[in-house]
Amino acid sequence: MLQNLKELYGIKLTASDGEIGHVKDFYFDDKTWVIRYIVADTGTWLTGRLVLLSPHAFGRLDRDGNTLHVKLRRQQIQDSPSIETHQPVSRQYEVQYYNYYGWPAYWNGSSVWGLGDYPVVLPPSKDQMEAHLHRHHDDRHLQSAKAINGYAIQAVDGLIGHLTGLKMDDRSWAIRELIVEAGHWYSGKEILIAPSRVERLSYEESAIHVHLRKADIEGTADHELVKIDARTAHAAAED
Repeated sequence: MLQNLKELYGIKLTASDGEIGHVKDFYFDDKTWVIRYIVADTGTWLTGRLVLLSPHAFGRLDRDGNTLHVKLRRQQIQDSPSIETHQPVSRQYEVQYYNYYGWPAYWNGSSVWGLGDYPVVLPPSKDQMEAHLHRHHDDRHLQSAKAINGYAIQAVDGLIGHLTGLKMDDRSWAIRELIVEAGHWYSGKEILIAPSRVERLSYEESAIHVHLRKADIEGTADHELVKIDARTAHAAAED
């Protein structure tokens, strides 16, 4: 099912042997629009330290108890590679991180999670991991979901609103919809836009550019995912 990331900020994180903190942020891949990590604030347990948790480790999400269960021990998390010395997150850090936990690397393969569409635990290839360690030493591709909240949404013919949230599939952890609050031109309605319509993220402009015109959006109902056919998308891209 789809889950608004905003509803997960602040929820408790519990390892197999006790609490480990709460959800502070999410890091997503700005090319594939998939959540790769939760950024966990460990509070008084590991004072002043943030840790990354991959969906590979996620267990049951207890919505009633406002808790996400993590299939790791506290000591495992405590001994994991520290994120503070790898800001922003690089592929080099990720190789060390995945080697530490023994998970298959999502960048090895053509699917969302490398070997499939969902995060699963299978034996990793040491040769592949080491090869990527050198090839992607400076590959920085992960971004903060919290940091892009409020970004302007720029259509081909002007500003259409601002990003107010992201909805992701809680099985694959892929972002399925961008939640946009439209401006006065569209009566302040809420629009859902598929990531496939995103042309690029501009961190310098604090903007997300999309392959849409305002005319492509006008007339859609509240909370409807904006859909345009291939010809409309092609025409928008040529303007």
